[in-house]
Amino acid sequence: MREHVRQQTAILLRRLAFQVNRGAKNGDADSVHDLRVAIRRLSRCLRVFSSFYPGRSWKKMRKRLADLMKTAGGVRDRDIALKLLAEAGVSRRSAIPAKLGAERRKAAHDLLLELRRWSKRGFSRKWRARLEL
Repeated sequence: MREHVRQQTAILLRRLAFQVNRGAKNGDADSVHDLRVAIRRLSRCLRVFSSFYPGRSWKKMRKRLADLMKTAGGVRDRDIALKLLAEAGVSRRSAIPAKLGAERRKAAHDLLLELRRWSKRGFSRKWRARLEL
């Protein structure tokens, strides 16, 4: 079982690293959604299989993942709101979509900066070592 957990965790960590790099290059709605999915899956894996990781290394990682999820959520929430307004026939030039668009650009910029920090720090390599993958 331990080997299976290590393999699955390694796969999920690689997927997250891919999505972090993808999001740092392309902050479109699909990449933000995929990033959030990767975060959620790795976070659940770390929680469910915590007894298979050394010490409490997984706990700090889950906190960092939660922080990144919150940052990405700021972008995703606005993407969904803009899509719903468009489906309702509200013009993108109306006050609400215009304001949401500006908020989305700011949130996307904040996410981009955070993703670049994650990439620069080589989180994947460090986490792999801490989890003994």
